[in-house]
Amino acid sequence: MSAEVVPMLGLLGSVELPGVAESVGTARRYVRGVLKNSGQRDMYDAELLVSELVSNAVRHSKSGCAGGLVTVVVANCGETIQIAVADSGSATCAPKVPIESDEDAEGGRGLWLIRELALSWGWHEGTAGRIVWFRLAR
Repeated sequence: MSAEVVPMLGLLGSVELPGVAESVGTARRYVRGVLKNSGQRDMYDAELLVSELVSNAVRHSKSGCAGGLVTVVVANCGETIQIAVADSGSATCAPKVPIESDEDAEGGRGLWLIRELALSWGWHEGTAGRIVWFRLAR
């Protein structure tokens, strides 16, 4: 991950996980532990949002194919924390936030939640894959 994507004061942790649905819970527990060890008290939004990003990576990128991997990075950015999820990307699916969340839909709320709860967020597509990140207040 380049410094422009994660301008960090300190890397708090990074983990590489298999691109399977079970990794969503693993990523949530990992982020909870990293943030708890760094003194962060409110971790609920971070846990929810990393769950959404890892779920999207497994469901909508090549990382969800056999042998695929997803990487979660947690960084201290001073007044904020930044969490990034890197996957293998997709030639047919790019991150898109719906204008409104469909109350009756079974899915499609992940990026909408990130837009609503995070201080900022974004994504970058590169030759190695895609990185989607968000920032929350410390």
